[in-house]
Amino acid sequence: MARRVDVTGADGVRLAAWEFGDPPKDGAGPAGSTAQDAPGVLLLHGLMGRASHWAPTARRLSGRYRAIALDQRGHGRSDKPPRASYTRDAYVGDAEAALEQLGLGPAVLIGHAMGALTAWQLAAQRPDLVRGLIICDMRASALGAASQREWAEWFTTWPLPFATLADVRKWFGEDDPWVERPNPARGAFYAEVMAESPDGWRPVFDPDQMLRSRETWVFDAHWEELAQVRCPALVVRGLDGELGRAEAQEMVRVLPRGRYAEVADAGHLVHYDQPEAWLAAIEPFLDSLGDG
Repeated sequence: MARRVDVTGADGVRLAAWEFGDPPKDGAGPAGSTAQDAPGVLLLHGLMGRASHWAPTARRLSGRYRAIALDQRGHGRSDKPPRASYTRDAYVGDAEAALEQLGLGPAVLIGHAMGALTAWQLAAQRPDLVRGLIICDMRASALGAASQREWAEWFTTWPLPFATLADVRKWFGEDDPWVERPNPARGAFYAEVMAESPDGWRPVFDPDQMLRSRETWVFDAHWEELAQVRCPALVVRGLDGELGRAEAQEMVRVLPRGRYAEVADAGHLVHYDQPEAWLAAIEPFLDSLGDG
């Protein structure tokens, strides 16, 4: 089951939030509690992702939490206004609006890549809304101009439109020059963000908007905001991901209440590459937070 809930984000952008799975049953928690009383979890996807990438995680958590995944602006089923702001403040404002309008706070934020950065920036700014934080494969260091150029060039290599979804899976899982070895999970990840158009399959997002979003954070380091996060925080990395072990452990040191976990045989898409190992890494942390 996937139930959509609309949220009005920063500057009026319409956002789609999703519950994947049945909410906690009345009485599942403390005596007299209801589904709305269940502790909240907000899941934030990374650049080019969408809320449905979190569906298996949200379903696993839905027996105990009110777990909601957000399509961030420019992504998924949320609005993609050409002239809207795609700054860090806009993304953080959207997540803040979702927590407040859905009554989730104080919630646990679970973010992947860019979504993790949004999560820790919000946790630093609004500690009253965030009681726990899970950072999945996102660096705190600046990535720089070379990284932005590589991404711009990468978008030009996409053989759009794709004739079929099978072609999408094959290209992103095998033929993409960024793929070091065949990775079916990566192919499935990108198939999830394609939609059929009259001439074939194209991404549901605008690549230019993705670059605009990315350029608002790749040139800066984000250690200062990380140090301002006061709630318990877990840094998770895939052993073959983009976040190196040394930087991940430094992030844990900088976080006032940081912890560390890593997932073997996983790359950047940790929760897609190894879903059961990903859940095994985060569930003890969630258990340690209690039920609110």
